[in-house]
Amino acid sequence: MIVNSAGRKIPEILNGRALKPYMGPFSVVPADVPVRSKRRLTLLRPGESKRRASLKDAVRAVGLEDGMTISFHHSFREGDMIIGQVLTVIRELGIKRLRFAPSAVINIRNPSIVDFVRDGTIDRIEASGIRGQLGDAVIDGLMDNPVILRPHGARPMAIETGELEIDVAFIGASSADEYGNATGLTGPNACGALGYSFIDARCAGRVVVITDCLVDYPCVPASISQQDVDFVVVVDQIGDSEKIGKGAARVTKNPRDLLIAESAAQFIAHSGLFADGYSFQTGAGAISIACTNYLADLTEEKGIQASFSLGGSTSAIVEMFQRGLIRTIQCSQCFDSVAARAMTSNPNIVECDNSVYANIFGKGNMVNQLTFGILGALEVDVDFNVNILTGSSGEMMGGLGGGPDVAAGAQVPIVTLPIVRGRTPSVVKSVFTLCTPGETVAAVVTEAGTALNPKHKTYPLLKENLEKSRLKLVSIEELQRVAERLLGVPKPMPCTDKIVTLVEYRDGTVIDVIRQIKRR
Repeated sequence: MIVNSAGRKIPEILNGRALKPYMGPFSVVPADVPVRSKRRLTLLRPGESKRRASLKDAVRAVGLEDGMTISFHHSFREGDMIIGQVLTVIRELGIKRLRFAPSAVINIRNPSIVDFVRDGTIDRIEASGIRGQLGDAVIDGLMDNPVILRPHGARPMAIETGELEIDVAFIGASSADEYGNATGLTGPNACGALGYSFIDARCAGRVVVITDCLVDYPCVPASISQQDVDFVVVVDQIGDSEKIGKGAARVTKNPRDLLIAESAAQFIAHSGLFADGYSFQTGAGAISIACTNYLADLTEEKGIQASFSLGGSTSAIVEMFQRGLIRTIQCSQCFDSVAARAMTSNPNIVECDNSVYANIFGKGNMVNQLTFGILGALEVDVDFNVNILTGSSGEMMGGLGGGPDVAAGAQVPIVTLPIVRGRTPSVVKSVFTLCTPGETVAAVVTEAGTALNPKHKTYPLLKENLEKSRLKLVSIEELQRVAERLLGVPKPMPCTDKIVTLVEYRDGTVIDVIRQIKRR
């Protein structure tokens, strides 16, 4: 075992693969090699069509075989209907041992992806998150091969370095033409930005666009170009756009959450960096959406304008844009139907390629231009380390998302969370799973006070300015003691020696592992 720089024990070799331990947020320098791609040249003669009559015909046409890698995007979130349809066809064709590499898996139940693992259709999984039935089954030891979880920016990095080679990408689009030009912005089931699928379209061996709204050529606007698409299939329904926001974007009336959100907005306002041209990412959690609303009012009161917002877009961010308080929205995904439709009539709301968003080995990424980043968490510890994956009861409750990327790139990354959730402390001595290293976190905001990280580069500036505000500044140790006084010391989660998940950092190194939960 190797101890990485975050203090976590990492095996040197796992299932024949040599692992690289995390050694710091910018410790890895990429090799000077060309970007890898499995993209193939194709001759399409005039009059020939890319349309296939069914998903089964398309799967046959792309030459999918045992052991290959398939990918999907998660823009439909809990409303996705593409993954189940495609996997069912693959199972009917008897194809086995696939590596399942979506951008994320979010509570897909009918059919459950667990069934495709159990019958051998899937034997490897790589994603940014696998919450829901699949996540719980994995943490209980479902798979022989450990799942690999990567932050959003690490996925395009892994594809471009050749670590994750995609044989066939299946891209759900709410509108498409028969030549493969496709978008998520129009059609009866618009999902919004398709930013997570751009890297797949560019680099996969074969690309299949699946739509339930075939339009006349050319499809405009085209998020996915015909140049990247091999086949087009029309199905009855690709997803339910009304379920995009389920479990993610919700407006809170909880006084505790509102207090945390207002404190985070006041933190930004008094940070010394809240000025015309600032930029931010807030996300789609209940606290984040409330923080966006408070931030909008503070921006208007000061008479300034944000240069851009980044990441997932919500109706709250769109409203802020419509009030003239943001110059442009850089949108990698949409968390509700309002955000999904907004790009069609606003040229300053831009669909953002996920590689441009956060790929650490790109030629500069957008998270590096952020002033403020609001990050959610399940747990944070006294070293400011963040857990956004596993709950206290041994469940896979979240995904890495863009949290580690934003924390490393933004000038002021701020973690917001309640001091306790139910009967579980949220501020602990050591997080169960380390996802975002504490050295990249500037502050933790709770209803019991705000803790500044004395090791973060912004500490002197923040301390000087925030001591003049009305915010209650406390140490992270005091927050942990408050949580402990309320609920006592949580019992450690019993685990076996079997490693079920590798948690990678944004540079491809391993920051932590998750072991199988020992159920009593």
